[in-house]
Amino acid sequence: MKPINVKEKFNRFSKQWHPHQIATVDDMQVILAKISGEFVWHSHKNEDELFFVQKGTLQMRFRKAQDPTTEWSETVHQGEIIVVPKGIEHCPTTANGEEVHLLLFEKLSTAHTGEVKHEKTQTQYPKI
Repeated sequence: MKPINVKEKFNRFSKQWHPHQIATVDDMQVILAKISGEFVWHSHKNEDELFFVQKGTLQMRFRKAQDPTTEWSETVHQGEIIVVPKGIEHCPTTANGEEVHLLLFEKLSTAHTGEVKHEKTQTQYPKI
């Protein structure tokens, strides 16, 4: 039961799109990630996700499962959060090569890219 310095934890890694676990709370995990560019379209059938932007600006893109041609996005600024409900297809994105720092809350059972397998998919999150 010691305080966790989030800034110090961000300084311990540089790899983008590679989540790092910093804590667990019951069946939830607290994750840090650095991202830049576009991720992978995916959804999580049984889990919600909470994204807290620590640094930068996140564009969270969404599309409807029944009509994948219908897309929209929400801009999430530093200090703001966005919750992606279970089953909603989404794609975290950044603009202009900006690196965004995220703190995420999600269930331990949440697969990184849902059922989608991609070169960016991670199956193990280092604990730092």
